[in-house]
Amino acid sequence: MPSMTIKIGNTRYTVSLNDNATTQALTQKLPMTLKMDELNGNEKFHYLSETLPTDSQRVGRIKAGDVMLYGSDCLVIFYKDFSTSYSYTPIGQIKNTAGLVQALGRGSAEITFSN
Repeated sequence: MPSMTIKIGNTRYTVSLNDNATTQALTQKLPMTLKMDELNGNEKFHYLSETLPTDSQRVGRIKAGDVMLYGSDCLVIFYKDFSTSYSYTPIGQIKNTAGLVQALGRGSAEITFSN
């Protein structure tokens, strides 16, 4: 299964990627460093300058470590589990989420995405 790395501060996380057009389009833009803003105490998000292909679906439940696309241009990393009625296009899942809440909690974060 393909993967990418995200770096938050000095901590690296491996993301197992889904095989879809959204993921393929995103990985073609790597490496990139984004300032991701806080939302709802459970996620970081960033609006990309370009849209990506979508296959949006009601996921029902978000798990810590989910990396998804909201709409066609909003990249989201979730760091807490919760139920949702929103639709997202799944991109991947962080394999080991140990320390993710501490790395992403409170305020915005600079996150580097790479192959």
